[in-house]
Amino acid sequence: MASAQSNLAKVLAQREQEITKQWLDLQAASGKRLSSAEQQETERKSREFIVALKAAVQGDNPDVSSPHWEPVREILAELSASRAKGGYTSSETAIFVFSLKQPLFSVLRTELGSDAKSLAESIGQTTELLDRLGLYTVETYQKTREDVISRQQAELLELSTPVVRLWENVLALPLIGTLDSARTQVVMQNLLDAIVQTRSDFAIIDITGVPVVDTLVAQHLLKTVAAARLMGADCLISGIRPQIAQTIIHLGVDLANVTTKATLADAFEVALRRSGQRVVHVGQDDKTKTAAVR
Repeated sequence: MASAQSNLAKVLAQREQEITKQWLDLQAASGKRLSSAEQQETERKSREFIVALKAAVQGDNPDVSSPHWEPVREILAELSASRAKGGYTSSETAIFVFSLKQPLFSVLRTELGSDAKSLAESIGQTTELLDRLGLYTVETYQKTREDVISRQQAELLELSTPVVRLWENVLALPLIGTLDSARTQVVMQNLLDAIVQTRSDFAIIDITGVPVVDTLVAQHLLKTVAAARLMGADCLISGIRPQIAQTIIHLGVDLANVTTKATLADAFEVALRRSGQRVVHVGQDDKTKTAAVR
């Protein structure tokens, strides 16, 4: 009596076109509307998968993680990555494999209908095989999605830490949101790069948009201040609200060696004064005044 895997290999070899057509029809009816290019890509991948699957089941090794199944895994990995980047859901991606069950079961019943034991074994092994391949597809999809999300987070992190040139030798770094270790590294790197590029003598870190300042956030700020000083820039911190001041005192964080101001404007004025400049009002009379920097 032929083995279950040999029965699957037989029907794939003899009725490949029929199975492929039924499979493509089921994928088309899965609910997601595909563009013409997506339909062509799905058909191409489906035919490649059937050919690779037919070759893989010819062997005696049902372990889909073995080198013998590498061509099948490569096709599924490529498809999963493409669909993860293309906005497909995990279900819409997994249906590529799971929708193949019905055409295979239908052909197996036709071929082995008179042998109940062989039919049951073949359907059972086919189910197990496709479930493993479907699981591999979902795992690859999830990994790609995690990579995409991580890359997007890194890009947002870069965008959320802009360094602004306020004056000829004065930089400002407005922070908004939580300041964790990963973001601190980006903040520090961006600030140091800007100091080198602009040759600025003063840098203002504005924490008005930081909702909570705890011991960890305070330590991150101190590290950034220290790094800026090593690059030859005097670093000030602005945006110290009453609640933040009380929290810092309560935590026992020592900011005695760091100039702090309530607003960015106050810190900017201090930076100008230290650089030998000052803000004065000029105008024709006291009612009409404009700001100028000397």
